[in-house]
Amino acid sequence: MKLVAGTADVQNVEEFVAGLPDGGAETAVQAFDADYVAGRGHLAAAVEHADRAFERGESVASDRAVEILLYAAGRRQIREAFEMGVAPGEQAVVVVVAGGDEASAAAAVAAFLDDGRVLDDSEPDEGGVYGDPETIREFFDVGDAEVAAAAGDLAGVVRERVALLDVEK
Repeated sequence: MKLVAGTADVQNVEEFVAGLPDGGAETAVQAFDADYVAGRGHLAAAVEHADRAFERGESVASDRAVEILLYAAGRRQIREAFEMGVAPGEQAVVVVVAGGDEASAAAAVAAFLDDGRVLDDSEPDEGGVYGDPETIREFFDVGDAEVAAAAGDLAGVVRERVALLDVEK
């Protein structure tokens, strides 16, 4: 999996998504509003669970990129999961590129985005690339008590939501 970060001024969501370089049949490319992303581990878990669902024939979506979105959102309803995707307006985005020739596809996505860059695998989650804690807490319905029980690890709570989606099937 490769992650690409950048900004996008989205005039039309459907046109933006259609314009994203796809990397070919083996490669899933899914864009997220960066405010909703709780770090690299969040998206890595979503890709892992989506791939497992496809391998087992248990996927909800017929498209691997949409299945990744469902897991990242911790939801089975595609309409609800789309809230994590890009929206009209200028925003920071994080794009997952998974499978196939990830390096070439990620480079094409980076060129497509304003100030796009492929994130280094060892780059820390801190530093402004990933989510807004309040947006994440609201979207994933994470309260103070749950964050406290997780020793303040909001990203860990979100990864748990991703994993729990398998249980809810």
